[in-house]
Amino acid sequence: MEGLYARDAPTLGRAIQVGLAGDRVISVSFPETVPADADPDHPLLDRVFAYLDGAEDHFDDVEVALTVPTEQRTVLEAARNVPYGETVSVSRLARLAGLDDDEADDLEAVRAALRENPVPLFIPDHRIEGPGATPPAVAERLRDVEA
Repeated sequence: MEGLYARDAPTLGRAIQVGLAGDRVISVSFPETVPADADPDHPLLDRVFAYLDGAEDHFDDVEVALTVPTEQRTVLEAARNVPYGETVSVSRLARLAGLDDDEADDLEAVRAALRENPVPLFIPDHRIEGPGATPPAVAERLRDVEA
């Protein structure tokens, strides 16, 4: 089902919006309110809300469409493998992505990939210490959900 899906998420203090193209997630955002053109009914949103209510879900089976440069893809794929309930440093993520955690350029590449993550939650940048695409207050709430 293609389209834009969103619901108000009281746990997050804002809405969660998911964009789909075919069976792949192409975008996730956390707008202040639900957009008027968004459909509230989708099985993936049902899973997200079960997760927000405490059901453990890594979302590793959710198909995502990443149209990012190879270096960013490597970082985001490594971030996707950070287990539910765990938090790692940017340096640790750099190592997981096969980059040099002592090289300033590599660390900045990791930070840039996280900031530009098109599908936060499904690529859980909230599990990385530092700025990601997930707004800081939402990231904190997601970490609380997984605690």
